Amino acid sequence: MSVKLGYDFAGWAATTNVMCTDGTIIRPGAFKDNDGDQVTMVWQHNHKDIANVLGHALLEDCGDDGTRMYGYINKDTEQGQNALAMIQHGDIRAISIFADGLKRRGNEILHGDIKEVSLVLAPADPGAFIDYIAHSDGEDSDEAIIYNLAPIEIAHSDVKEEEMEDDKNLEQQELEHADDEGDEILGNLTDDQIDFVKALVGKGYEKGLEDGRSEVQHDATEDEGNEGENVMKHDVFDAPQSNTSVLAHSDGCTIIKDAKEKYGTLQQAMKAYGEANDTVLQHDATASGFVQPPTAGNVTMLFPDYKEVRQGAPELITNDQGWVDVVLNKVQKSPISRVRTSHVDIRNLEALRAKGYVKGKEKTIAGNITLARRETDPQTVFVSSALHKDDITDITDFDYVEYLYKIDRLQLNEELATAIMLGDGREDGVDGKINPVHIRPIWTDDDLYTIHKDIDFEAAAAELQGEDTDKHFGQNFIYAEAMVNACLYAREDYKGTGTPDMFITPHMLNVMLLARDFNGRRIYSSKAELASSLNVGNIYTAEQFANKTRTTSQNKTKKLLAIIVNLADYQVGSTKGGEVAHFTDFDLKFNQMLSLLETRLSGANTRLYSAIAIEEDVTESSNP
Repeated sequence: MSVKLGYDFAGWAATTNVMCTDGTIIRPGAFKDNDGDQVTMVWQHNHKDIANVLGHALLEDCGDDGTRMYGYINKDTEQGQNALAMIQHGDIRAISIFADGLKRRGNEILHGDIKEVSLVLAPADPGAFIDYIAHSDGEDSDEAIIYNLAPIEIAHSDVKEEEMEDDKNLEQQELEHADDEGDEILGNLTDDQIDFVKALVGKGYEKGLEDGRSEVQHDATEDEGNEGENVMKHDVFDAPQSNTSVLAHSDGCTIIKDAKEKYGTLQQAMKAYGEANDTVLQHDATASGFVQPPTAGNVTMLFPDYKEVRQGAPELITNDQGWVDVVLNKVQKSPISRVRTSHVDIRNLEALRAKGYVKGKEKTIAGNITLARRETDPQTVFVSSALHKDDITDITDFDYVEYLYKIDRLQLNEELATAIMLGDGREDGVDGKINPVHIRPIWTDDDLYTIHKDIDFEAAAAELQGEDTDKHFGQNFIYAEAMVNACLYAREDYKGTGTPDMFITPHMLNVMLLARDFNGRRIYSSKAELASSLNVGNIYTAEQFANKTRTTSQNKTKKLLAIIVNLADYQVGSTKGGEVAHFTDFDLKFNQMLSLLETRLSGANTRLYSAIAIEEDVTESSNP
């Protein structure tokens, strides 16, 4: 092939119908409008530093074969002399183009505008190589340098057919070797990382700039459906800041190659590239460097996938469940759900006292007694949920059905324990309310069954301080003493069996444990010592007790502080078939599995004066 006099070298800037490393294919005529154009020639696409300008190139459209370039090196500059020496020595052989205004169809480049030609270490286009180097005297010659990996046919009068065939065989072997390396690199990546690598070296994202245009590599492509539009693009690693460097197509190839041969991971290869080229590759949108918008492929996609610390189902965050198990385990179970309790209170009944007889006088009949009786019927309590069949099929890390069942069972258990201790809490008449006549709550039960004891912290403080105003007991000490006094005084009326337990909020327990004397020493060294002072068996914390209030028949507002009870005195009755059962059914219309967890039971305290509720009167004063 003959080239014009005065040009230092020539080669293919872009070849057609060849698969580039990013998966794009340049079609014939894509750059025909650049025929005869003169463009700047730089090193490694670093066109933001004038020191990297090596000269210029003339472009020639060669129809179905592609686009050729004729390079003129600026020999008056040091960088130009160095570049020419490396070209003549064979150190540099690859060519890359920089284009914008790309129009595509799928992965095919149909049109573009070449703005720059660059000498690079590795091309994206396997056919973009220098194939002609002029003599030093500048005379025209038909000599050419043929590089492997470049599918270029060049006529040469001195080349024999056997040598040409050997060159083709060697070329094919190197191509296969390159493909094997590429497959091995991509084989170590996830599907998302493979997609991003393609975007890294060959795709850009839409971005409007103030000057109405932005540059991209020849391998950056437009979105589907934008054919014919002059969509503004920039390089896939280009940051929104105007002073951010462009990561060229050939740079992406270099990073991937280094990841395979030197560093083992893409992340380390990117870091090394940034250090070597005084560039920062990062994903922090608030810092300088290469940044990605949320809608585009992000650099972090190259990093290893996140690993679950705890494999399987997500960990549940629940309210305090310890006391729930205590309640359900300690209540008395009965196979009878319809129960009746009958009591006669003969304490302090003067008419029932035995009398001394006086001869000659009539013996009197004892007075009447009062019978206290109540009946409790069962109620059905349930939890229902729906599981879509698609979710059951798609979730493969754990058993989704079993996981939802576990959640439903936790909800049912907590609801039953709450109904036993505190009550349902929902307003009367609300759909789904657990009626307190079926499961009778200990806290709000009748005074015959639950002793309601008020605690007055202000009175306790005045009693401890007395008239000695120089003494200032800490609030924790005052609260602890007031609680101990209230519990012990209430125990005087307690008629339950055995030793009761205390259920209290975590905060109130900590208040008592942190009580100190004047010397700063803690009054109670442990929870066991505090339980002994309160005359209870064990202390259980229940965060669900916090800030619970009730309104009495006298319109007084009482805040719950603690419940003291032996749960063996509380009976939960359920007949055969009323125990907790799990039912499932499949809804064909909505393609979902229906789950029902339910039980039918009754609950009631079976002994008079067998529970104590410690409360604080928080009624707001009506006085101005």
